[in-house]
Amino acid sequence: MQKEQLSAWLADGLVKAGLSGQPTLERPKQADHGDWATNIALQLAKPLGKNPREVATLIKSTLDANPHPLVSEISIAGPGFINIRLNGAAKFAVVADVLKLRDSFGNGTARAGENVMVEFVSANPTGPLHTGHARQAALGDTLCNILQTQGCKVHREFYYNDAGNQIENLTRSVQLRARGIEPGSADWPDDGYRGDYILELAQKFSSTGGSADDANAVRAFAVNALRAEQDKDLTAFGVKKFDCYYLESSLYTDGRVDKTVAALNASGHTFEHEGALWLKTTDFGDDKDRVMRKGAGGYTYFVPDVAYHVTKWERGFTSVVNIQGTDHHGTISRVRAGLQALDVGIPKGYPDYLLHSMVRVMKGGEEVKISKRAGSYITLGELIEWVGKDAVRFFLVARKADSEFTFDIDLALSQSEENPVYYVQYAHARICSVLRDGGLTADALAAADLSALSHEKAEALATKLADFPSLVATAARDLAPHMVPYYLREVAAAFHTYYNAERFLVDDPRDRAARLALAAATAQVLKNGLGLLGVSAPERM
Repeated sequence: MQKEQLSAWLADGLVKAGLSGQPTLERPKQADHGDWATNIALQLAKPLGKNPREVATLIKSTLDANPHPLVSEISIAGPGFINIRLNGAAKFAVVADVLKLRDSFGNGTARAGENVMVEFVSANPTGPLHTGHARQAALGDTLCNILQTQGCKVHREFYYNDAGNQIENLTRSVQLRARGIEPGSADWPDDGYRGDYILELAQKFSSTGGSADDANAVRAFAVNALRAEQDKDLTAFGVKKFDCYYLESSLYTDGRVDKTVAALNASGHTFEHEGALWLKTTDFGDDKDRVMRKGAGGYTYFVPDVAYHVTKWERGFTSVVNIQGTDHHGTISRVRAGLQALDVGIPKGYPDYLLHSMVRVMKGGEEVKISKRAGSYITLGELIEWVGKDAVRFFLVARKADSEFTFDIDLALSQSEENPVYYVQYAHARICSVLRDGGLTADALAAADLSALSHEKAEALATKLADFPSLVATAARDLAPHMVPYYLREVAAAFHTYYNAERFLVDDPRDRAARLALAAATAQVLKNGLGLLGVSAPERM
């Protein structure tokens, strides 16, 4: 809000100065440099053939001649940075904004009307969801929430890889357990699934009276049971229901894969070599051409991926984000090349990708790798059971998606400043306690005289609150959900610092109301941010 107002004023100042450019405002690294800064003069200096400070002086004189009601001072620093200092009323105006807008504070219209699909989790229905799926679920659900605040119409999609060798391995594994054959025996295949959940599936299937020799029946039962379990875990994780569960198998039964291959052949970008069909992905920037159909028969995995993404485009999703593990990095160029080869108007960068690294789990100072039930990995259900939904969601979004991440169970359970989710939730609960003791109504807080606020720690807190709308907009633009938990910890720290610097429940009614209003605004921003993460904002802890 405030940033947008000042940006518009700055842009108008450039026009009045006879200049053209796209000014951006950033917080100065040092608070004594002001509240906002722009390097627009440095950007414009070279094409104008002028000294940056000369350009900055021209811009400053124009802005001084057209003052903004929020601004108290404009100064030039260094080689040509323009620093802007706000007046006292402007610094605390955010409090009134938050208390007026409440749950909608932070919302914007930067992407209003945009139809966005976010595909995430997309686990094979061959076992329980693991920690990688958990990270996808947390990232995907949070990103969807963030995009919605910017006016996007968001479509959540789950792509089930219900075709191929993995499903056949699942079927064969359940059949063998139903016949009493165990992992490790001579008859157990190397690629069979070994977790106890396979035995559970076999026992449940047998209880229905089905025959282990009926592979189709075993396959359908196992896939449906595992899909139901995955849905149960995602519900417990607080993930909103997906708008569509798209089956890979439908791409074959509907003829979409064959149709896509025919279209690629007609495009002139394919060739035969050693009995295999290849796509000239090097025509579109790939480092080498890729096999589409193997010499022995059967399509490689990226072919149905291309067909699937054609359906996304045909369904009207001009903006698509795929959330996948970093091990899928190689598919990006292949899928995009296939879409470009079709020449049906799909943009070059379609779809967008948010890639995440896998998750290591530590407990008691040692890495936990084995889950008896899943066989070889820690499940989402186990993480929730150990530390609770809130901690899992907060932790899995708290780092940049492609950075290595270690989930420390002991830290997630600790009640300390080092535990980020506890630290943020405690700040919210502490404020709620202060507000209960303060005894002021919402109307009284909204009517508080904010000019009574003057402490530098109060200013720092208000400044941090004012950053929330632009931070959410940036997180949506850059597909960077990790920005939200990082910001929330900064807000919590700013509040705790202010809490230790100035009393809230003072005798003077004017000071009391103003300080409690700032606290209430802080609680609201914490609640809104935690809501984006799908994490609760407790009023008591």
